[in-house]
Amino acid sequence: MLRTVASPGRPLRRTAAAIGAVTLIALAAVPASADESRPGLVVGPLPPVSGVEPGGSVVIPGTFANRGAAAYDKVFLSYQFSRGLINQELPSNCILLGSDAATTEEGQPGGFSMVCEFDQTVKAGGIYAPEKGLSLKVLDYAMYEQTGVTVSNYDPAEYVEGAEPGTGPAVKLVELPPTTPVGDGNSPSSQDGRDRDYITTPLNVVNTADLQVAARQTSRVGKTVTLEADFINAGPAWVAYEELRPVVSRVLVKLPAGTSVTKAYNHCDKTGALSYSCHPTSAGFTFVRENTTESFPFTLRVDKVIPGGKGSVALETKSRPYDKNKKNDTTTFTLDVPGGGSTGGGGSTGGGGSTGDTSTSGSSTGGDGSTSSTGGSGSTGGSGATSTGGSASTGGSGTGGATTTGSSGTSGSTANGALADTGSGSALPLAGTAAAVLAAGAGTVLLARRRAARI
Repeated sequence: MLRTVASPGRPLRRTAAAIGAVTLIALAAVPASADESRPGLVVGPLPPVSGVEPGGSVVIPGTFANRGAAAYDKVFLSYQFSRGLINQELPSNCILLGSDAATTEEGQPGGFSMVCEFDQTVKAGGIYAPEKGLSLKVLDYAMYEQTGVTVSNYDPAEYVEGAEPGTGPAVKLVELPPTTPVGDGNSPSSQDGRDRDYITTPLNVVNTADLQVAARQTSRVGKTVTLEADFINAGPAWVAYEELRPVVSRVLVKLPAGTSVTKAYNHCDKTGALSYSCHPTSAGFTFVRENTTESFPFTLRVDKVIPGGKGSVALETKSRPYDKNKKNDTTTFTLDVPGGGSTGGGGSTGGGGSTGDTSTSGSSTGGDGSTSSTGGSGSTGGSGATSTGGSASTGGSGTGGATTTGSSGTSGSTANGALADTGSGSALPLAGTAAAVLAAGAGTVLLARRRAARI
């Protein structure tokens, strides 16, 4: 159950034609066999980039060499970049493919590839680079990004339809001094006269992503109640998993004593009698898109009302250096139970959520220790959605949870109220995905797209 909201100011991008699983980097290429000659084309080094900030720009070089004995009369240079980056111009001898869609058919995050054709001679032993490197703008939601460069003597997008053609001035290759460092390439291969080499590197952006949790009781029928545990990325950045980088957190749900789980979400694993470990559905838990809320519903039967009995929702304890706000990593809650009581007696604290017939009580940050109040207007926070209903709370600088509606009730023990939140986090609705970054070595899976507007 995924909810998203649009981010203002984001470049508009549309998918022009879905081309399915297209391996643009190594299309029709296979590793070199033992009886093939040494590949001629090798790509130059691509150092990691770090310290760049959102709104900034970086230039990706495309240095390569012809280490073979014969000249090429045409070469193709391809750039790959993940969804937090966008090209600032598109030369007329290049095409652009890709999408910033949440996921492709293979469950990978969106990304882009720019393929440039150079119809000029590349002599044996020569070292070349485009006269202008690829200039990329760093978008507001960028953080753990990836770039790559591929050189080949064949068109890696020869079977692809729906690419966006460039309209800017054509870019040309220039020959570099023979002392330019290139080496023997990164992973050169040759088969049936088709040569290529590729290299990828991380591009780390100075940014943060506020991961949060919240809990909401959404319905009650007799002794059965529905609880939604929310996993939230309030942004501004999306978070992609890659080896040696922080992973996206699991959500740990502990249900109140006296309840039985009649149905748990299928992405939640039981870890105890009343405890579960849930993970986001995006690409098998490898990335989470910015401004996204994913809900894990539980259907509970209240077997026995235990005064003071509380449940909790929390992010697992794991290193997340990009997540600076730890106050909203956990929240506790009570349930509205049959007979007009609740499983616990405490009210909402920490900026509080509101309760109503089907209210959300997101864990919002605000004035620490504040108690939710009853009133006729909806709650407001520093940012996020606005809650409306018969009763609502206002936090000093809190962020509103998902939309709240209701007719009466107060946080804590209520007559018709829903979940009472006793956490201190923030419940912003988010817009989601997330990502395994582009893997140029194995082939980048992309969707062809045409942008309606470009930065």
